Order: sequence, then C-alpha cells, then structure tokens
Amino acid sequence: MDTNMIIGIVAVVVIVAALIAWGVVKSRAAKQSAAADEARQARQAAEAKAAAERAAAAKAQAAQTESKQAEEAGTETVPSASVKKPEPEPSAESAAPAAPGAPSEPVEAAEPAPEQSAPAEQPAPTPVPVAPAKPAEPAKPKAEKPESALSRIQRLKAKLANSSNPFGKALFNILAKDNLTEADWEDVEDTLLLADVGAEASEQLVDELRKDARITGKADPADVRASLREKLLDLVGRDTDRRLNVNKPGANKPSVIIMVGVNGTGKTTTAGKLARLFVADGKQVVMGAADTFRAAAADQLETWGAKVNVPVVRSDKDGADPASVAFEASARAKQDNADVLIIDTAGRLQNKANLMDELGKIRRVTEKNLPVDEVLLVLDATTGQNGMTQAKVFAEAIGITGVVLSKLDGSAKGGIVISVQKELGVPVKLVGLGEGPDDLAPFDPEGFVDGILA
Repeated sequence: MDTNMIIGIVAVVVIVAALIAWGVVKSRAAKQSAAADEARQARQAAEAKAAAERAAAAKAQAAQTESKQAEEAGTETVPSASVKKPEPEPSAESAAPAAPGAPSEPVEAAEPAPEQSAPAEQPAPTPVPVAPAKPAEPAKPKAEKPESALSRIQRLKAKLANSSNPFGKALFNILAKDNLTEADWEDVEDTLLLADVGAEASEQLVDELRKDARITGKADPADVRASLREKLLDLVGRDTDRRLNVNKPGANKPSVIIMVGVNGTGKTTTAGKLARLFVADGKQVVMGAADTFRAAAADQLETWGAKVNVPVVRSDKDGADPASVAFEASARAKQDNADVLIIDTAGRLQNKANLMDELGKIRRVTEKNLPVDEVLLVLDATTGQNGMTQAKVFAEAIGITGVVLSKLDGSAKGGIVISVQKELGVPVKLVGLGEGPDDLAPFDPEGFVDGILA
C-alpha cells in the first residue's frame, strides 16, 4: 500500500468523523432550542392564566362593590349607555400589565414566538348585562307585642304572693292568735317598722287594730284577715287616683314624662318598660336619652325602643348638654304628633346641688316646646326608708307627680308603698315586679294587699 492510499484513507476517516461530530452538535442544538421553546411557551401560558385569574378577580370585586353600592342606595341597577362594558381578557403576551391593581411582572413580550407555539388562550365571551331584580329592602325586625296592662295586674298578685315580701303574712299570724298580749301587739308594731311602713303609719294601724272587735278577744282567722285587709287598704289608699296624666281626659298631646332618680334604681330600664306599656295601649311614643353622662344609657334606651319601634332622640357624643337633648326630643315629639314623650335623665345623688339644679334646667328647656305633665321618681323598693330622703330632695328640686317602685317583688319592705305616699303626698303609680320586659304594671292597691296577705 503506497503512501497516497494511506493519506486518502486517513482523509476519508477524518471527514466522516467531522461529519458525525457536526451532526451530533446540530442535533443537540436543535433539542436545546426545542426545549427552550417549550419552556417559554409553558411560562407564557402560565403567565396568561394567572393574568386571566387576576382580571377575573378584579372584575368580580368591582361587580360586588357596584352591587353593594346599589343596595345601600336602594336603587335598581339597570345597564345603560353610560355603563362601561367589561374589557376582553388580555392575551398571553400582554396579560400581566393589563390586570388592574396587579403587580407588574416582567414578560418576554419582545421576543418573537416560534411559528408552532401554542395558541394563546381566547378571552371568555363577555356576558350580556341583565337588569337584576330590585334589591329587597332589609326587613325590619318584627316589633314585639307588649303585654296589656290588665294582664300585668293579674301577674302582680301572683308575683307578690310568691315573693319574699312576707310582712302581711307575719301580721296575720300574730293577729290570728286567740288572745293577744301586750307583747303580741309590740310584735305587730315591730313587724310594721321592719317592713318600712314608717313610725307614724305603724302607730296608726296598731291603734285601729286594737279597737277592732274582730281581732281583740277570741278571733276567727277569716275575720282577722278581713279586718287586716281593710285596714291595709285604707293605709295604701284604695280611692287614690293613680292614673298617669297622659291617660286622663284633656291630657296634652304630646304628654311629657320626665324620669328622675338616683343611680342604680333602674331608671333607664323603667323608661323602656314604660314605653312598652304605652305601646300596648296603642299610643305613639318618642323617647329622649338625656342621660348623657353614662356612656351606655342611650344605647340601652335605643335597644328598648327598637323592640317596639319607638324612636329615640340622643346626642352624637357623650357628655353633651342633657337639656339640649331634651329640647330636641320635645321638638321631635311635637313634629311627629306623638302621644307621649318619655325623657330619661342621668342618675344623681340627692346631695349634689349642681346636679339637682340641672333637672330644673331640663324641665324649663323642655317647656319651651311642650308642657311637662308628669315627673316620675323611680325608687328602689329594697332601699326602704333610705329612699325617703332621696324622694324628698327630688320633690323639692323638680316637683314629683308620682312614684315608680322598682324591684318590689324581691323586697320584704313592701311597706314603703305606705310611707312614701304619706311623706310625699303623691301616689305610687307604677311598680316593677321583675326583670322581664313587661314586668312593670300600674299599681293596684287591692292586688298589692291581696298579694302580701296570700
């Protein structure tokens, strides 16, 4: 084999090897290019999908906001020419910057897509706007139906009979003995004093019982009970006019009632319960929250009023001038031609002269719009004779026309009914018998006496 042949063979081998190497390199480059194209297509598709989701979320949020505004305005949403049509969803190359409110993300938009790249997702068809039904107004809570006054009086007897108010039973047990000794009569007087009947009224009752032939000597229990009932009714006042002034012929309209009393007597609660009592009688009521010192007082009064659809006039801020609230409440009641205006005032100690003077100011300011027909003093029956000092000071400061005894059912001091009337010369008109919303009743003397003797 000569040299030329060897050189030719080597040249052929070299050329073949070069061709093989070039083919391998070209194949690898093609694979890398295809892989890059696939990766770019997948990234673009993912970005387009994310952009479409962001656009859909933004569109849903805008629709929700528009619907909410329409509900608040109480108007019907009807598509018109001025309503902006929803824009089509962005394409794969421009989806990211087109999403409203979404953060801008870098997208290889400048690089031309390969000829056989996956087609971009088509935008969803734009829905045709349809006029929705007129949004229903939020339903008002159904007003409660308060219990009638007559039904409450029947419950008065039952509650007193089952309460811890035993002074009537204690008196009967002593007086029903066959022969009463001097010690027995002393026990009678002590029982009356412990029940807060008062010293003068207790002495008067004992003297009358001593003179009653049905009790002295050998007594029949039925006669003793009848005699004791008559004597207690006389002391309580069976013929006293206990009607609220609003219920009397020729009453002003609106008739104004101001609630007064010391802290903790249940004054605001009593005002709310009184409103329910008037609503049960078919009267239109407005309440004024003139207790601006206690943060929760106005809220508490509004809660009571909302249950029976009674409007409450209140100040926008705590610590406002109570007289200004009373003035606005009287103006509102006059404008609405209401039957009754109930003004709740702040609780105060009877020994604070400036606070007591403020009550007089509330009355004077209210009377610039409407005459004040009633001032009700709310007394806690459990305080007994301690409440008498309070009552006297309030009577001097603003003039009291009646008394409301709260918490009477849980008191052994029912005799305060007798003593407070004797001291103030005004009747007990209402009594609170419990924590229920309708546990405020007109005071019925016979029901009260029968209850404590049951």
